[in-house]
Amino acid sequence: MKVADRTRLGTTSLEVTRLGFGSAPIGGLYDAVDTPTAIETVEAAWAAGVRLFDTASLYGMGDAEKRIGVALGRQQRSEFVLATKVGRLLRETDVLDPTQVQDGESTWTGVPALNPVFDFSYDGALRSFDESLERLGLERVDIVHIHDADQHFDEAIDGACRALVRLRDEGVVGAIGAGMNQWQMLLRFAEEGDFDCFLLAGRYSLLDCSALERFLPDCQERGISVIVGGVFNSGILADPYSRAPKYDYGPAAPDIVERARRIDGVCAAHGVPLKAAAIQFPCAHPAVASVVVGSRTVDEAEENARLFEQPIASDLWLELRHEGLLPENAPVPADAT
Repeated sequence: MKVADRTRLGTTSLEVTRLGFGSAPIGGLYDAVDTPTAIETVEAAWAAGVRLFDTASLYGMGDAEKRIGVALGRQQRSEFVLATKVGRLLRETDVLDPTQVQDGESTWTGVPALNPVFDFSYDGALRSFDESLERLGLERVDIVHIHDADQHFDEAIDGACRALVRLRDEGVVGAIGAGMNQWQMLLRFAEEGDFDCFLLAGRYSLLDCSALERFLPDCQERGISVIVGGVFNSGILADPYSRAPKYDYGPAAPDIVERARRIDGVCAAHGVPLKAAAIQFPCAHPAVASVVVGSRTVDEAEENARLFEQPIASDLWLELRHEGLLPENAPVPADAT
């Protein structure tokens, strides 16, 4: 696979690169990133062939959208696909979103003094979209996702979904979707809504193939493309030997650490970086259009591109299956060669 290889997104006319850029890190996720570094990081991803860029109002309390907009504003608009999300409005309020707090501190560093407020209503989704477009400073957005509607399904399907369908029907956006860290509600969206794509984070990776049995086949049957995020599962698949490895946004349990280290051992025996296997694995499934990976520096953006294109012999995948570290029915890159 090549970074710049393109595939059709669902039944739309949009084509996305197999590797996408996730902008949460340049929005200050866990650690602050200055604006020049953020813009240079986006430009490095562009130079490597990435043409799918994913952002959201939540990321950096709007900073990620602004930075993505500046960087991509220097490029030919027809050359890239841009995705953002609705469901949170940024407001001056003291009420913190509990999902964005760890140990009493915000997960976002060096960001504007704003807080996200959930709003999945019809009007709220349209307002969120308009505010994102203003921050981006670009003429259009290609994909809009309903973002983290875990506790708000009814409002999202009755409100935000209708708003996004309207935007698509009017030709304002090219595709609509939903982005979550779970596949079960995305499956409900597929059954009850009218979506082109989904962004699924963390639930289809070397450590978590829970989306394999029901969700991915259902999307494939319906012609809904899946964009996979969270391929490093919050960092443990980047470095399972770190002092305090994280998994699924929190401390990794001992059994998860042990499994990640076993996978790393197999990769090391084949001379393959664990991160290369992690970043390439999801793309083997026919329902998966792209893998979106976050970067906070130029070096990380360039490394992700190299890892995505690094050759991996079929023996590695066969051994992972043999050792019970991958499901037997999980497609692997070697199956497509």
